[in-house]
Amino acid sequence: MFRHLLPLRRRFSTSAASNAAPTLYSGGSNPVSILSWGRGASGQLGGGKEERRLYPSPVAHLLLPDPYPLLPPTPGRLPAAAETSGLEVGISCGLFHSALLVDGGTWVWGKGDGGRLGLGDESSAFVPRANPNLSDLRVLALGGIHSASLTASGDVFTWGYGGFGALGHYVYHRELLPKKVNGPWEGKISHIATSGAHTAAITDSGELYTWGRDEGDGRLGLGSGGGPGEAGSLSVPSKVNALPVPVAAVACGGFFTIALTSEGQLWSWGANSNFELGRGSNSSDWRPQLVPSLKNIRVVQVACGGYHSLALTDEGEVLSWGHGGHGQLGHPAIQNHRVPLAIKALSGERIVYIACGGSTSAAISDKGDLYMWGNARDCQLGVPDLPEVQPLPVKVNFLADGDEDPSPPHVISVAIGASHAMCLLSRQKIEK
Repeated sequence: MFRHLLPLRRRFSTSAASNAAPTLYSGGSNPVSILSWGRGASGQLGGGKEERRLYPSPVAHLLLPDPYPLLPPTPGRLPAAAETSGLEVGISCGLFHSALLVDGGTWVWGKGDGGRLGLGDESSAFVPRANPNLSDLRVLALGGIHSASLTASGDVFTWGYGGFGALGHYVYHRELLPKKVNGPWEGKISHIATSGAHTAAITDSGELYTWGRDEGDGRLGLGSGGGPGEAGSLSVPSKVNALPVPVAAVACGGFFTIALTSEGQLWSWGANSNFELGRGSNSSDWRPQLVPSLKNIRVVQVACGGYHSLALTDEGEVLSWGHGGHGQLGHPAIQNHRVPLAIKALSGERIVYIACGGSTSAAISDKGDLYMWGNARDCQLGVPDLPEVQPLPVKVNFLADGDEDPSPPHVISVAIGASHAMCLLSRQKIEK
């Protein structure tokens, strides 16, 4: 885990110039770009300075062997039906920090308080910095003041602020470098997710373990009393015995958790004052329960924001529920929704990927178009001149970046933080 990326030195760049977007990886001839937008007061945009980007602008470029890289396992997303080989590229946003994962190696940037960048100090980084303390990664999940990763061998590492127990190290202090989580599970971990102050991990047999903050809201699924530590925290990874079925994916919201079975069924628990659990009532419940209205629908991805959620079905439909005060549910009326409701504005598209920020939402169509909606106060929707509350999805446009006749942009994935967002973008067509 802590070995340096010496075999990859030929292909990886470990520094980034602030005056132009660098090429961080050269392993082929197909260009893929990382773009960011929104507010970047802590360096989370990766452009080398404090700034606000009104629309998507390049952070870095990659030269890959294939025009569309494989997506690594994503929190809340079921694995692909068929295992395919190839180079994996992923992105992740914490509240105020960002990361890029390429072929097991990673770059980090943004706010460094608490050691959340895993570079050995608490300094912020305003351009992408290669993290030599991380390698062989499959999943990178950024939280509030901490970060988590999953290696190819099934080990979980966490780092950053540990005051709420979100690191799972049995002690409540910060970790400036990635440290392995020695959980009580048997076998390997296959999936992880994290949020502002709690973390979840799934074993290869489908058992779910949680740790972190629980102020009695039940987000850990371990009981109604909260944890014994600071602010009701529990630093010891514990099995969610109340979950009666094996699960394959999990997403952590602000104060709630949603798990997804391999059959596409959603189970929810935790805080529910804004109908975050999608059950029809607003009673909080630490006990995992099946989301009733989705029993006959196969969900392939779930994404959770601070107080709302999105679900993507196997037919490409997006449903939303929970808090709607910032327009994050994608419906004309700005109000909370008790149960999952299909977003009609996206009904003409087949959606293949979804993401949530604190009060912002996003969806990518099978044509590679990116749609965003919700809180636009910090330009995190990537479309200038929007009202602060944007209830209906808007298509994000991408500048040609100097090309006279560029191929149409194709968005591969998207991630959202508190006030910023990023995406992976390819402009190369695939011959059909």
